Amino acid sequence: MNVVAAVKAYIIRMVEDAGPGMKVLLMDKETTAVVSVAFAQSELLQKEVYLFEHLGVGSRDSMQHLRAICFLRPTQENIDLLCRELQHPKYGAYLIYLSNVLSQQLVKQLAEADEQEAVREIKEFYADYVALSPHFFTLNMDTCTQVIMSSKFKLLSVLVCLGTTSPSSIIQAGNWSREALSRATLGLTAVLLSLKKCPVIRYIQSSTMAEQLAQGVKQMISKDAALFDFRKTDIPPLLLILDRRDDAVTPLLNQWTYQAMVHELLGIQNKRVELPPASDSARSSTDVVLSADHDDFFANNMYLNFGEIGTNIKQLMDEFQQRSKSHEKLESISDMKAFVETYPAFRKMSGAVAKHVGLVGELSRIVAARNLLEISAVEQELACQNDHTAALQGVKRMLRKSGDLEAAHLLCLYALRYQRHPSGDLSGLLDVRRAESQGAARIAGDHPSGQCDYFKKLVTNIVGYGGGRGGEVLPNKDPISFTKQFLKGLKGVENIYTQHQPALSDTLDQLVKGKLRESTYPFLGSTTLRERPQDIVVFVVGGVTYAESLAVYNLNRTTPGVRIVLGGTTVHNTRSFLEEVQRCMSPDLVSIPLKNQQRNRPRLQR
Repeated sequence: MNVVAAVKAYIIRMVEDAGPGMKVLLMDKETTAVVSVAFAQSELLQKEVYLFEHLGVGSRDSMQHLRAICFLRPTQENIDLLCRELQHPKYGAYLIYLSNVLSQQLVKQLAEADEQEAVREIKEFYADYVALSPHFFTLNMDTCTQVIMSSKFKLLSVLVCLGTTSPSSIIQAGNWSREALSRATLGLTAVLLSLKKCPVIRYIQSSTMAEQLAQGVKQMISKDAALFDFRKTDIPPLLLILDRRDDAVTPLLNQWTYQAMVHELLGIQNKRVELPPASDSARSSTDVVLSADHDDFFANNMYLNFGEIGTNIKQLMDEFQQRSKSHEKLESISDMKAFVETYPAFRKMSGAVAKHVGLVGELSRIVAARNLLEISAVEQELACQNDHTAALQGVKRMLRKSGDLEAAHLLCLYALRYQRHPSGDLSGLLDVRRAESQGAARIAGDHPSGQCDYFKKLVTNIVGYGGGRGGEVLPNKDPISFTKQFLKGLKGVENIYTQHQPALSDTLDQLVKGKLRESTYPFLGSTTLRERPQDIVVFVVGGVTYAESLAVYNLNRTTPGVRIVLGGTTVHNTRSFLEEVQRCMSPDLVSIPLKNQQRNRPRLQR
């Protein structure tokens, strides 16, 4: 149950099947992301892959001495581009590998285009997803929801925010778009095929989208039964499909473990992070790669909290300084020989120090500039405590000195937590923010229709998105049951709150204990599973978070005999999650009133 190993095995087989000699790798945008996350460019160069090209992008010279490895998604667009390529082949031979099931119609189309018989083989290698960690994958889907907003829905959402009706009155309007459902079905099917699993399927009963995806996967398994004819095990694997709407809280919280924090504050796209020009570590924007496969410091620290990162980065710098001093004096031939032998490791360490000092420095700057320690404490109180008076005063206090994105955190969390509290004062909080923020008026003025205050629409949408399931969105909890963790490390970080645990943690805990309610998480079809599952694939419609990845990592580490793989349509931080809510609930709402994070174009690691 290792998705990274599965994807790497496919790519290695492609290269080995091509045989010795110089090779070119032809990819599309999505398979470029798959390859770039799995392999560094230097690793592929060692396997005699010397050229990397995008199919259909720009003109390419004829190089008949090269063999072309074509790794593509089996879309009609890609097949059309490949047919045009085969009509005028630029390379000596073509080995075609599709990342998913290829229909007979598309096979026939390729055969008819290959008049010069340049194609040596066509195979299906099921790497139709991006493997971020051994237990974690994403489909990199920008959105998955098609929305038809009714006037009744809008009215009910407003009434919920005003406290005059229950969120259970809301009718969820989200539904799959046809293209998104097809992409999610194919991607999830590819995960199962690459792991060689034919699972029993469960889904969350309250989500129509989860049920539709479960049915789509089941139909694919039935249609291509021969592909799923794997060796039977005593306990069959399980596929559990969840919906982001059932935990809208986790993506709204500031994170304090290294990987999750980098994604929340800077954004990680296909393991790449862009340090902005304003960073003290660089005069211009700089791309850095965060890969546990090629970065020992990141591999050892990605799940540690920010305070511990501060201590460990200092130890890394001390070690680097000691090595630097040892290389200052080269007085003999043996000294020179030792320097040459250790130079590659020294250079690698130098790069790691520069990268992580730059990242930690930028994170520390953002934490101080946005007052995130105080804001995070209030967020944790909203998510985990049961004192409305203290929470209301804390939110009011922070709204007066927070930026727009941080205000969105707090208002959305308060709306979800206290939407039904008899003393709830969401309208009062909106008034506080409106009075303090000049940005709200500016945003409303920029909006073509000039409809509604931005934050009012935002909290209306978040309640409609995540508050309409019925039952408590955030259950009442005794504050005594939580212990605040005080951590010391990097200067300026005195305490970090990590009380909140994603709802996924409790769901999986109940699942591995065999206590997950069948009425809430029914099986699809007549097949059921009475034994406790061992191999589990979890997929979250609407996206996952690095906090949930950490929860699965810890569960795998502490639960012998259980292997869990987690994936979703995308990997969210707060900004991307609120934009997804916006697209789902109110497409006409303007975007988050901060500079958009730049998305990194997929490319191979150096």
